[in-house]
Amino acid sequence: MIVRSAPLVDVAAAVDTSAAAPGTADSAVLEVGAPGSRAPGSRARAATDSGSVATHEPPTARGRRTRERLLAAAREVFEREGFLAARTTDIAEAAGVAHGSFYTYFLGKEEIFAALLGELQDELLRPGVGRAADDRAAGRASESPAERIRAAHRDYLVAYRRNARLMAAMEQAALVDERIRRVRLERERAFSRRNARAIARWQSAGLADPSLEPLPTARALDAMVSRMAEMVFVHGVRTSLDDLVELLTRLWCGALGISTDSIPKER
Repeated sequence: MIVRSAPLVDVAAAVDTSAAAPGTADSAVLEVGAPGSRAPGSRARAATDSGSVATHEPPTARGRRTRERLLAAAREVFEREGFLAARTTDIAEAAGVAHGSFYTYFLGKEEIFAALLGELQDELLRPGVGRAADDRAAGRASESPAERIRAAHRDYLVAYRRNARLMAAMEQAALVDERIRRVRLERERAFSRRNARAIARWQSAGLADPSLEPLPTARALDAMVSRMAEMVFVHGVRTSLDDLVELLTRLWCGALGISTDSIPKER
């Protein structure tokens, strides 16, 4: 079974003014790197049964700086070597710390990669949430569904392109590490549910095809965006960002029966 290499674009966050509350079924399960997910003074700990992985921030400023150096070095090594070939010795050397010191902060390469994955997913999913907040502040809540879908796709694809090499390492990791696979699949389920709610709202407003089942439809459309991002930014299929945004927007809208006539093509 091949697991896709990307968390899904959160179109619902770009159209929904009510973000899911922490702890609900639609909140993210990966807590690594998230504000409030660490307790000072605690050593790195292993994955929970649910698949989430959390590490705790060191109590001293020196320790926090060392941990950040390790994370930066790990990103460099994973991007260069991939997940399978990366070694903790390489990470420690790149960070300028003793190999044994690595284990003061992380239990192994799987855990430090999970920490990077948490930061990466936060970055990939933040644009949709941020756009929803910006729209409310700027009074743009009346934008059409097609305009919202396009904006969410562009923000997501820009973030994906910026992190393409790490996304390729994520594909490797999900195939060999069950914890990372479970975390990512649960994240995908959560955002498919959120996008399904957006589709249901558009259906209720008479803006989308009422015959579609929202959740399977959201899963299919999310998978399309995820796979296309992977093909273009990881595997090198040639197309411009603008053309990709336009294509995905029109495919999303076409599948849902949403008109794109009201939005001019971006230049």
